Amino acid sequence: MAETNILSGKVVSDAVYAALENRITTLVDHHSAVPGLAAVIVGDDPASQVYVRNKTRTFLDMNLHSETIRLPEETSQKELLSTIQTLNNDPVFHGILVQLPLPKHIDTDEVINAIAPEKDVDGFHPESLGRLTAGNPRFIPCTPKGIMRILEHYHMDPSSKHAVVLGRSNIVGRPMSILLSQKQEYSNATTTICHSGTSDLRSMTTQADILVAALGVPEMIDDSYIKEGVVIIDVGINRVPDESEKGYKLVGDVNFDAVQGIAQSITPVPGGVGPMTIAMLVENTVEATERLFS
Repeated sequence: MAETNILSGKVVSDAVYAALENRITTLVDHHSAVPGLAAVIVGDDPASQVYVRNKTRTFLDMNLHSETIRLPEETSQKELLSTIQTLNNDPVFHGILVQLPLPKHIDTDEVINAIAPEKDVDGFHPESLGRLTAGNPRFIPCTPKGIMRILEHYHMDPSSKHAVVLGRSNIVGRPMSILLSQKQEYSNATTTICHSGTSDLRSMTTQADILVAALGVPEMIDDSYIKEGVVIIDVGINRVPDESEKGYKLVGDVNFDAVQGIAQSITPVPGGVGPMTIAMLVENTVEATERLFS
């Protein structure tokens, strides 16, 4: 039984940060511009708090500017939109991130639409998604962009391969399928999207040369869902109870142990896609700043 290779997002993200250093230095020295991110979080969702804290810490480690605007759960739609408008007009911030999910009384689409497209470093604005679909992206959503960078770093060319994407969200699934199928280097795959309405899911996943799992179901994908030699990208980050001091552990959408020796390669959870999502947020914010001077 062949050993399954681990695709470390930490290794790739370190390479991304190293490559950004000269670009950041140029912005600071030549233009007196420090790339800045405003992160807006509404409510007290524990996972969201962790994500925003990790993102902010990375910006500070890179000597970039980052501020977190924390709003209470009961914040109204009008108040949140007013906050976003203020950030749109603030030249200190080159990127704006609104942490999802938002409380149920707030219209997520309206909030995303309110972000200035030139500051939409998450890549969720309809203009960003439309440009991506047309093959002329401004900002690529961070998680799909990070996945493509992992494939490139490890020389896993999707060209002529069958890529199966599990999940159809605008955050991961849809942009992932577009990126994998575009006619360009390290792309050009034949892509299938599967979701909760897909019948006989195994008949799809067992055809996959590349399988991207973004379902949000802990350890759903086991050895019965894959063929030998598949490359697995596990996007899931799920908390499941255990007996540790924290009372939980993080697992992906793939049963990591069950696919060992069958999959050619797999991203671990944690330490796979997660670090790349933050690295691409930093890169998108640097790109947003560079566009002001290009």
